[in-house]
Amino acid sequence: MAFPGLQHVALTVSDLERSTAWYAALFGTGPVLDEDEEGGRFHHTVFALDGGMLFGLHTHQGRESGDAFDEERTGLDHVGFAVGSHAELEEWAGRLTGLGIAHEGIKRAHYGSGISFRDPDGIALELFTFPES
Repeated sequence: MAFPGLQHVALTVSDLERSTAWYAALFGTGPVLDEDEEGGRFHHTVFALDGGMLFGLHTHQGRESGDAFDEERTGLDHVGFAVGSHAELEEWAGRLTGLGIAHEGIKRAHYGSGISFRDPDGIALELFTFPES
């Protein structure tokens, strides 16, 4: 039996309203869900992305945001989004710049190319494409 593909990712953010607006601009669409869960223990917004993947943002009630994101700590290193081609990656570089999102430009490696950037909480994100044959 093959291991199933990734269906959703959920990130804890410090300011849900700010992050929801930021990701809505990045994704070019608003969330499909915005609700309290588990008796108000946490609130989340969820975006539906291409391919049936869901991307959620959570804030937990009564909890301080604590430490800033650090990909060198045990846990999440970054979230990578699949891009179909190098040309599409170049379009995304322009879109990120147009949205005022700082990025490091396209980095090439033997296994593919990507653009690294961060969300308002400093969570590391990447747009990635495999090498073209």
